[in-house]
Amino acid sequence: MSALRVSVGQWLKAAKQTKLYDLLAATPLIAWYVYCAAQQFNVLTQQLELAWLMAKTDVTVMDAVFVTRLISNLAIMGFVTVLIVFLVMRRQPKARASGIYGRFVAVSGSFLGLGIVQLPPQELSSAIYLTSTLLVLGGTVFATYAVLGLGRSLSILPEARGLVTRGPYAMIRHPLYLGELVALLGVTVQYFSEWALLLLLLQCAFQVGRMRNEERVLSGVFPEYRDYMARTARLVPHIY
Repeated sequence: MSALRVSVGQWLKAAKQTKLYDLLAATPLIAWYVYCAAQQFNVLTQQLELAWLMAKTDVTVMDAVFVTRLISNLAIMGFVTVLIVFLVMRRQPKARASGIYGRFVAVSGSFLGLGIVQLPPQELSSAIYLTSTLLVLGGTVFATYAVLGLGRSLSILPEARGLVTRGPYAMIRHPLYLGELVALLGVTVQYFSEWALLLLLLQCAFQVGRMRNEERVLSGVFPEYRDYMARTARLVPHIY
């Protein structure tokens, strides 16, 4: 029986090093993003149909808010699509953080902000709504740029798949999280309340813990990462 347990343990350990295992582990996350992409596609279809009707009748009724919101939703669709592609194509991890804590912090930092859109939306002036939509658009575009730079080293959990120091990562260590934060700020404005603010602050707290966990794992695998940390900011150059 002892020999059987050792054999099974060795088989599981070997299985965890395969691409198939990594893909199966990512399947729930990929399925979630596919669902999000499908929902976003429905929203975009409705907006594009409305834009087409406006263009045929009176194009001047398409104000800045409508156009910015349409572009923002297109950017979100692109961001989710890029995430799906790289989650499927990503490299095998060289190391993973052990224990449940790092996983809990990473998942909370990724998805806690989704609770904000479950709150009642606020009535906003056109100027404030336009500002919030621009934040969502700018944050999403920058986050997409960060994911493209990260490429096949993309990971949600604290794992070391590759060391990326090019593109936006040449200046800051976590540009993806900065882009997501800016976009989430825009969403928070649209659903602003005490609960929305609390969820935003909680997600920020989890993201800080997530960044520290990732830096710890990367430092353990890549000796040059400490030099990289010394010359870059975590999120905002010369500030943090």
